Amino acid sequence: MKVVNRIKANEDFAFTIKNGRKFRAESFVIYVTKNDLNYTRVGLSVSKKLGDAVTRNRLKRQLRAMCDSLIDYNAYSLDLAIVARRSILDFTFQENSNLLKDLLGKVYRS
Repeated sequence: MKVVNRIKANEDFAFTIKNGRKFRAESFVIYVTKNDLNYTRVGLSVSKKLGDAVTRNRLKRQLRAMCDSLIDYNAYSLDLAIVARRSILDFTFQENSNLLKDLLGKVYRS
């Protein structure tokens, strides 16, 4: 995921979570708002409750890899805040990727 496609500012991230539409799956919650840009931005949130720094960084790397394979960043003008839930640890990378794919399908259809 390119840096330009990341939500880095806390204000943007908080705005997306507060005002965005919520989509839930077993391992993820996605908040979605429209942006004024010509591309999609993604913010990731992995809580300290999910594990130590090594575990959280591994999960963030996996989420970025899933996003790169599933999201066409130039197709929509959206801000996505993806929050990992505790059950993400119970599934494999492929199972989580399939859950995220299904959830993104719901996002794009609405």
